[in-house]
Amino acid sequence: MESLLILLQGLMVIGLIAVGVHYKGMAIGLFGAVGVLAFALLFQIAPGSVPLSAMLIIMTVVTAAGAMQLAGGIDYLVSLAQKVIRRFPRQITYVAPLTTYGFCAGAGTGNIYYSLMPVIYEVSYANKVRPERPLALAATAGQLAITSSPVSAATAAMVGLLAPLGFKITDILAITVPASIVAIVVAAFIMNKVGSELSNDAEYLRRLAAGEIAPPPDAEGKTVTPEGKRSALIFLLGVAFIICAGIFEELRPHVLAKGKMIEIDLSQLIQITMFTVAALITAFCRIKAGDIVKSPLFDSGMVAVVALFGVAWMANTFIAAHEASIVGGLGELARQTPLMIAVALFAVAAMTTSQSSATFSIIPIGIALGLSPGTLAAMWPAVVGVFFLPTNGAQIATVELDATGTTRIGSAVINHSFLLPVFIYAVVAVAVGLLLSTLYR
Repeated sequence: MESLLILLQGLMVIGLIAVGVHYKGMAIGLFGAVGVLAFALLFQIAPGSVPLSAMLIIMTVVTAAGAMQLAGGIDYLVSLAQKVIRRFPRQITYVAPLTTYGFCAGAGTGNIYYSLMPVIYEVSYANKVRPERPLALAATAGQLAITSSPVSAATAAMVGLLAPLGFKITDILAITVPASIVAIVVAAFIMNKVGSELSNDAEYLRRLAAGEIAPPPDAEGKTVTPEGKRSALIFLLGVAFIICAGIFEELRPHVLAKGKMIEIDLSQLIQITMFTVAALITAFCRIKAGDIVKSPLFDSGMVAVVALFGVAWMANTFIAAHEASIVGGLGELARQTPLMIAVALFAVAAMTTSQSSATFSIIPIGIALGLSPGTLAAMWPAVVGVFFLPTNGAQIATVELDATGTTRIGSAVINHSFLLPVFIYAVVAVAVGLLLSTLYR
C-alpha cells in the first residue's frame, strides 16, 4: 500500500511539472505550489523546505548581471570572447563547462555557475552557437565539480568516511579530478552534435519571427564604452572574491553571534557580494538602479526564482515524506550487487537533490561491503545525479535565461536538456575513475 501511495504521489509531481512546462515560464512554479497544496489537503503531508538560499542567490546574481548588462559590460565580455571563439565557434562548448568546473571546484559550491551563466549565454548567442550545448554542460559541470573540490561539504563527508581506511583527500581528488575532466571533454564532444544548429532550430525561428527575441547582436559593430569595461571588471572582481573566499577560509568574514564568533556562510557571502557588485556598478558606471528591473537578464532571472520556489517546494515535500523508504530501498539494492553503489549514489542524489545526503547514505554501505576506498572514490562522481530531475535552481534559471528556447524541459519532464550531460558525466567519470582506482590496490 505504501509503495502504491508513493507511486501515486510521484506521478502527481511529474504530472504537475509537465503541466507547468506546457504553460511555460513561471507556470512551473505556480503548478508546483498546487502540488504542495494537494499534499497538504489530500495526503496530510506537511510542506517541505523552501529553497530559499538558491532563490536569493539567483535574485542577487541576476541583479548584478542586469546592472552589468545596462552598463554595457556584457557587450564588452562578449567582444573579448569573440576574438577567440570566432575562429573556433564550437570552443565555447568546451570552455564553458571546464571554466565552470574549475571555478565551482575552487569555491566548493555549484552556485558559482549563476555568475557565469549570463556570460555563457550571451557569448553563445552572439556567435550563433546553440546555447543549450554550453549552458547544459556548464550547469551540470558545476555539480560534478563538488566531488573535485577540496572545500565542498560533500568532500568533507567523503573524507570523514574514508580517512579511517587510510584514504586521504589527496587520494580522492587524484581519482575524481582527472576522471571529471575527461568526462567533461567527452560530453562536450558529444553535445556539439546534439540538436540542430541554432539557425535551423524550429522553436528559435518561431520566437525570432514573432519578435520574442532579437537577432544575435553584432558585437563587432557595438561600441565598447569605458562604463562597459568598468562594469565587467567590477563583476569579475566580485566573482573572483567569491571563489577565493571559497578556497581560503580566512577571507570569509567572521561575525559575533550569540556571544561567539562564527563564519559567514558562503551562500550568504555570494548574496552580499553580488548586491555590492550591483551597487558599485550603479555608482561608478552611470546607470539608474531603477532600470535594472528592465534588463532582460533580471527579468528572466526573477521568472526563474518564482519557478524554482514552487517546483522545488513540491519536490522537497514529496522527498521529505518518503526519504526513508526511497533511500532504504536503494541501499538494499547496493548490498545485493556491490557495483550498484554507483547507481544508488546517482539515484539517492537525484531524489534528495543533495550530494552530501547521497554520500552519507550510500558510501557507508560500500564500506560495510568491503569495497576498497579507491573503488568508492571512483564511483562517487555518480552523485551528479542531482540533475536527473529538472527541479534544481541552476536548471530552472538556465531554461528561463535561454531566450532562444533551445535549453528546455520537455513535456515528459525527464527529457530535459541536462539529461544527456548528466548521464555522460556519470558514466565516463565513474569508468575513468575505476581505471585510476587500480593504482590504489
